[in-house]
Amino acid sequence: MHPFGSMHRLTSWAVPSEEMASEGTGPQAGSSIAAVSELLGIPVPTIRSWERRYGFPSPHRTRGRHRRYSEQEISQLRDLRDLVTKGYSTVDAVRRVVRSGGEAEGTEAVEELVRSALALDPEALERSLERAARSMGVEKAIATVGLPAMRVIGARWKAGTCNVDHEHLATQVVRSWLARKAPPQPPTSARDPVVLACGPKDMHTIALEAFGVVLGRRGRSIRLLGALTPTDAFASTVRALRAPVAVVACQRGVTRKAAVGSIEAAAAIPGTRVFYAGDGFANPAVRSSIAGEYLGEDLLAAADLVEATLGRRPRASGPSEN
Repeated sequence: MHPFGSMHRLTSWAVPSEEMASEGTGPQAGSSIAAVSELLGIPVPTIRSWERRYGFPSPHRTRGRHRRYSEQEISQLRDLRDLVTKGYSTVDAVRRVVRSGGEAEGTEAVEELVRSALALDPEALERSLERAARSMGVEKAIATVGLPAMRVIGARWKAGTCNVDHEHLATQVVRSWLARKAPPQPPTSARDPVVLACGPKDMHTIALEAFGVVLGRRGRSIRLLGALTPTDAFASTVRALRAPVAVVACQRGVTRKAAVGSIEAAAAIPGTRVFYAGDGFANPAVRSSIAGEYLGEDLLAAADLVEATLGRRPRASGPSEN
């Protein structure tokens, strides 16, 4: 899964126009290959090639012979993509995903959240998040339930199988829930602050907010600058706070150049280690010349990497399991 992913899209790929259409409007309609490509950052020809060569996955076909992927199949493709990215051959990655069933932890909870959003039921959304937090802890609930559910809802909106009011409701509930799970922040003078910001042209903040909550619950001082952060403002904040870690999030290829400017400005500040994340950097080819370090697609592993940079983890300032 891509924790810093936009709720709307990943990298944009050129696809046949007929595959942009989505048949059906209910929760069981499934996602088109175009929507899956955008959600996971996998080119459409690659998905087709995997199916042709390895028989995996095997999505439902509409009467017009268009592929429609279930949420489980999307999860399997996500796992396959991650294994290939880590260096496994495609055939070995397919075997591993098939053997494991491709069922990521929290799949049922994600589906429950999506159903609640489609029913426009904020109380049910809240209950689902709380149940996930009680059963697996807040950090895992954020990484394996809250953010994945937002990606599914965003993909459904893009595919036309849900409305913008469903997405807005889910965003509001998840954001409010995250705010309640965030511990009180120490004063600005606290040591070793972590500065988090979107690139100058990026607006989606919920994944960055979630990352800040995870780090905050581990006792870290967080300064979240939010959406559309100008490069000069980002660099001056990092410099003024003497921040040892700065993170830039970018969600779209068309906004990446501006985000890279912020990364480079912060990387030039002595004593600061710069990381970057988000769908705008999903393609490894675009990362070869960027000054900072890619945080990857696993939210909790990204938090561990920041922790390792900062040194020994202090005692968490918030409760660990609810």
